[in-house]
Amino acid sequence: MSARDFEILYKETRLNLEPSTSSSIVQIRVGSHNHSSFSRSTTASARAINAADDEKAYRTRNIATASSVYYRKHHVSPRAFHWRVLENDTVLSIRAADVCKPNPHQQHNDIDAPLVLNLRFSSPIRTSCIGFSDPEAHDALCVHVVDQSNQLHTITLRPDHFRKRPATDGGLGELCKSYSPPGFGFKQPHRLVVVNHEQLIVTMHDGGILRFDRHSRANANGAQWKETIYNVAGWGQSLQKLVPFKRDPTVRYGNTNMELTAATSTAITNAGIDGAAFLFTICLDHRMRVWDVRTGQIMYTGDILNAKRDPQDIARWTIDPSQTNLIRIVDNGPGQCLVVTYSPIGSGEFKFWKVKANAQGSIHGPELWTLWKNNITYRVQKLQVRPGSASGPFDDSWKMVNVDSSAASAQTSGPCDSVDSTEKWLDLVFFPGRFTKSTLETALVMYEKGLGTYQESNSKSNKNIAESICSVLGATTTLDRSSVGGPDYEQFRGTSETQWTRFWRLLLELDKQRGEALSLVLDPVDGMIWVACADLLSAIRYCSDLDRIYHNIEAPSQKDQDVAALVSAGLNFVDVFSDSMLELSRAALRAELFEESSLSDAERMQQFYDKAGFWRQVTEEDVAQAVETLGQNFQMVTPRLYEDLFELITAAGDRNSQEVRAPFTGFGRKLVIRTVQETIELHWKILFSQLILLVHMEDEIEDEKSALHARFDVGLVYRKLVDALKRLEHLRWMVKTELTIPVPKADHSSSATSVATRGKEETYAITALEGLIGHLLGLPESHGKPLLSSITDVVLDICAPTSSTELDNGVMQCWLLKQGRPDLAKELNPFAQQDPFSTYIHGRVFLALNEHSTAAQCFKKASVGLSTERTTVQRHSAGVLDDTEWKLLYSGLPNYYAHVVNLFERQRAYSYVVEFSKLALQFIQDNQDDENSSSQRTKHNDVKTEMLSRLFTASTAISQFDVAHSTLLAMVDDEVLQKSYLRKLVEKMCEAGQNTELVNLPFSGLQTTVDEILVEKCRQVRDVLNGVPYHQILYAWRISHNDYRGAASILLDRLQKLRQIGEGDKVGVSGEDALDTQVTRQYLLLINALSCVQAKGEAYIFTEILSDEDDEDQDVKLNGKGGVDNLEDHLDDLLERLDTTAGRTTRASAAAASSSEAQQEEDRVLAEKLRQFSTASELFSDEPRRRLLTLADIRKQYQQELDRIVAIQNNQFGFSDGFGGDDGDILMS
Repeated sequence: MSARDFEILYKETRLNLEPSTSSSIVQIRVGSHNHSSFSRSTTASARAINAADDEKAYRTRNIATASSVYYRKHHVSPRAFHWRVLENDTVLSIRAADVCKPNPHQQHNDIDAPLVLNLRFSSPIRTSCIGFSDPEAHDALCVHVVDQSNQLHTITLRPDHFRKRPATDGGLGELCKSYSPPGFGFKQPHRLVVVNHEQLIVTMHDGGILRFDRHSRANANGAQWKETIYNVAGWGQSLQKLVPFKRDPTVRYGNTNMELTAATSTAITNAGIDGAAFLFTICLDHRMRVWDVRTGQIMYTGDILNAKRDPQDIARWTIDPSQTNLIRIVDNGPGQCLVVTYSPIGSGEFKFWKVKANAQGSIHGPELWTLWKNNITYRVQKLQVRPGSASGPFDDSWKMVNVDSSAASAQTSGPCDSVDSTEKWLDLVFFPGRFTKSTLETALVMYEKGLGTYQESNSKSNKNIAESICSVLGATTTLDRSSVGGPDYEQFRGTSETQWTRFWRLLLELDKQRGEALSLVLDPVDGMIWVACADLLSAIRYCSDLDRIYHNIEAPSQKDQDVAALVSAGLNFVDVFSDSMLELSRAALRAELFEESSLSDAERMQQFYDKAGFWRQVTEEDVAQAVETLGQNFQMVTPRLYEDLFELITAAGDRNSQEVRAPFTGFGRKLVIRTVQETIELHWKILFSQLILLVHMEDEIEDEKSALHARFDVGLVYRKLVDALKRLEHLRWMVKTELTIPVPKADHSSSATSVATRGKEETYAITALEGLIGHLLGLPESHGKPLLSSITDVVLDICAPTSSTELDNGVMQCWLLKQGRPDLAKELNPFAQQDPFSTYIHGRVFLALNEHSTAAQCFKKASVGLSTERTTVQRHSAGVLDDTEWKLLYSGLPNYYAHVVNLFERQRAYSYVVEFSKLALQFIQDNQDDENSSSQRTKHNDVKTEMLSRLFTASTAISQFDVAHSTLLAMVDDEVLQKSYLRKLVEKMCEAGQNTELVNLPFSGLQTTVDEILVEKCRQVRDVLNGVPYHQILYAWRISHNDYRGAASILLDRLQKLRQIGEGDKVGVSGEDALDTQVTRQYLLLINALSCVQAKGEAYIFTEILSDEDDEDQDVKLNGKGGVDNLEDHLDDLLERLDTTAGRTTRASAAAASSSEAQQEEDRVLAEKLRQFSTASELFSDEPRRRLLTLADIRKQYQQELDRIVAIQNNQFGFSDGFGGDDGDILMS
């Protein structure tokens, strides 16, 4: 049958059947009757199959031998089930295939059913003996299967089995039953027909039928079915067939000799009569037999075309037993139905039968859908029967379905391309929904084997499929040197293109097998048409008006001729462009789509014309063709014509008014996304060609009176085309961009997406369009249209420039940020609006990409708009902003900058924390106006304190200690926080080695606290030679503040700790001066520090007496000696010296007297301080004891240390006799 005369009104959209995740596949083993029946659920990973090694293995696992869709009658969620037979007829795979959720407000109806159940049989199943039933009393799906071992399996699946994995974890148990019918012992089953849940019919190889009636309860033998056998002939004739020489002619089918009376195609109806059931069978002898299922009687027998045949010519009209779709029945009222039979003999012929069971009826012109198949190619057509037509019921009634069998191809790469050729091919190969993963893996293995480079280890590598393909194809190409000595990029590019083209062709050949049609199914409720293919499911939908014009452009309807001419002229004009010219034109268009322009419309069109430069390849023949189509000076082109064109891509007006929607299921969203992909490409192709044609026509006509702009506003049409293309470009990015997101967790146990995962979190791939607006997709609750038309309306609304589905770019970028894909969010920047919130989101995107400088610019640019107070704010950010962050926006610049500070602090971008903290503090008014309330002042003070805190932390982190110091001094309202941060600053500066800067900082009002902090750190130090030199820092601090005694005191502490770690005994270790040790150098610093004390009598320090020294003092007291270290004895010595000095003064010379008086004055001051100290020590006797050391004492100790070193150098060692007396010390050399 020729297709050229048929109008195309429908389009096909193909859906891949690959599950989104491996955990959504549930393996269930079905046992046999001879063994103990069992059902077991395993995870897909437990039964993982390695990548296909060859085409045969690929076909076994992925190419179905039978497939169809079953619709339940009594229950609606789920209502549709797609099934197919895989793996050498041992696996029956079933999944829910509902497009929409029937009523989301009812319980369980809003739950999706994502699981795929693979029923694994121990014996191969008969693909013609698979049936389904829908129990009216129970919400379940009953599966009836007869396998090659003649076992009848009945499996009951509940909706939860398709929704929740735990429902199958314990196995199916009693829900899976197997039965061995005795009637199969001497007859071979050929077709299974389900009458209802309680009754099955199996047609046999000899033309008879076997009726199964379900027992209400299992009988004594445990059988659940009652069998009744009906034969075409009587029992006598049936017995005669057992005699070899009296058999009738048979047809060999498989391992069975089929009688010519055997039924190969069946259909059942009740003809509108309750309790009745009539079985219509098409038999191998080209005859139709009608059985009364209740009685087993044959009510009619006749040729399926109602023609008389010569009995001797029966072989010519014998039907092949593999034919299964030769009859269809349409109930047409009580007691009557319409039967359509098809004869596959010859060129094929239909016959329509009006069947009446009681009163007279009428036929209302039904629709007949046909599937014509030739090997793996097929065609779908619809016939509208018009019984009352004067010209005939079938004249001009065939309508075609456009089956897109053309394969996409990548543009050839050139040296000026902005995109690498490999990237182009990857975009083509991995376009969402084009190929399955198993197809790609098998093609890669076959390609490697063709090259001779295949290794088993390659398939087990950790690379993903894209990396593996690039690795294999990249290894076949090398960059050689050209004849001139440089790299031969042209040869490299050509070789790479060749290898990619070979792999692409291999992919296409492998993918063709997936498109073999196996059945045609009509949804009796929603009117949806499906073509079940080997590894695809094709949905048939209505063409949009623009689709219809495009696919029938050679023979448009009368009302569409002008628009069709305009569309045809544009497509033909652009069709002659080379790939490089198309690339230049698209590059010029991108500037129009994404760049702001202050030029007029005419200037923009001229600029586009100059940049694209397509006039270089336009010939006189191309111009003449456009003129021939559109008339001289393009007279056919009018503003009304463009209005008609834009109406074709505009959604219907009544659609936008619908508010209540029936949401799509996951399967339905997949269908819509795939349809959107196809629609975008078609609309883009047409509108892009129209833009090129419009610019050409405007420039082509030189006569001002005849120019387009003299007839209508060309700039307006240009802007409309650019706006429509910009939305299409936005949608194109969304439908071709895939990202991996985690499988959603269930909020409750009955969630549809409750997919158990073990180990790491499981993810699945999703297009950006589905992820961003998938929750907005749905149908009006009472749309009143067939589903194949409603889907087209939904898709057209999405793609329309005036769509009710808003593409909020800011929210989309927020969602991508939430999914951890800032790289994809950045790609959406060209589509963003210029409002403050979009600019702010740009900043968040750049911040996530660690482009802090650009992020800071965006935040500053959006500051005014996002800080201005508003009464109402739409809070849509996909969870990127929480309530606390939203409160900081639109509430003044201080709060806005405080929010930005928080963002940069999370990224540890401390330099920008400092910058924005300063900005926030700049706008905080310390002195509030009288108009401000106390609560406002409190909020500002809180923000100020927080910003000071963050500014201090950030400046300290990046060693901007001067900023941290000034921030610290500004914390006058919180002394506790100030002291805490002061300690942190001092410690940080000391650890960073910024000792000089620490000493130079003024620390106004905090110098004492700094000293105390350093003293505390010095006390904690044990090893003064390693770590932070706190003693030296404190020494420098006190020297810089003229506290020489304090400096001497900390030096003495360091000296004592040096002695404790044994530094005083390390004499001559370095080979230098033996007297130059750590201890002696410390003595010199100590003496110098005390010598700088200017005030008289102040050259002394106190030191705590260590525990071992305290024990020695106690021993001295017990032996009757006060010692020079005893304060009382020291005081007595001073007083005695004063008296002695006074007596000597009367006899001394005048000069000596003067010197003696100065010394006496100094001793008197020291004696007075000793008396005060002695009195205080009595009051604080429990405190640690301290010793007073004068400058003379320090010098004396220094001399003693030198003497000790000299003695050690001379091998003189001191020993004690143990008696404690002075005479007990023995010096030996």
